[in-house]
Amino acid sequence: MTVEILKLPAQPVIETERFDLRPVRRSDLGLIELYASDPRVAMNTVSIPHPLPPGVIEAYIKRATSDERVEDVWVMDGLKTGGSEVMGVISLVKMDRDQSEVGYWVAPAFWNTHLASEAVQALVQANPLGNTNMFASVFRDNPASAKVLTNAGFRYLGTAESYCLARETCVPTWTYSIKL
Repeated sequence: MTVEILKLPAQPVIETERFDLRPVRRSDLGLIELYASDPRVAMNTVSIPHPLPPGVIEAYIKRATSDERVEDVWVMDGLKTGGSEVMGVISLVKMDRDQSEVGYWVAPAFWNTHLASEAVQALVQANPLGNTNMFASVFRDNPASAKVLTNAGFRYLGTAESYCLARETCVPTWTYSIKL
């Protein structure tokens, strides 16, 4: 599947009860780099290598904040409840006119707090790209991420394999979709 290069709309702030999903900014670099360099985070994502080479997160944030971005990236910002400025990241990639892919990770300090569920549910409700279909894939050895998707109303589609940079191999995945 190829990603269609489209000019994405301005990113809104999406509010949840405990935190805001706000557009990523360059000042988030330090905390995102700290969390993304944690092997537990990298091993559960497709695109974060481990060990984390210098400049990877800086380039990611630069792409995510450019005018020609192909991915909307939000930070789970807990400052409104006195928490951390960055607790995790959620993104939405517009694949074509009607379909987008959801990706997310939460820093280990915030695991088992249901932040990812709250973030995915808020993103689905806001539907900032106006797609009729969102999909996501999770590694089969990460059932917590699968539960996040089912809690948000995603339906199981089937199995596949995805290349995981941190594991340097293909990993079995479950694929989920939600029609909006």
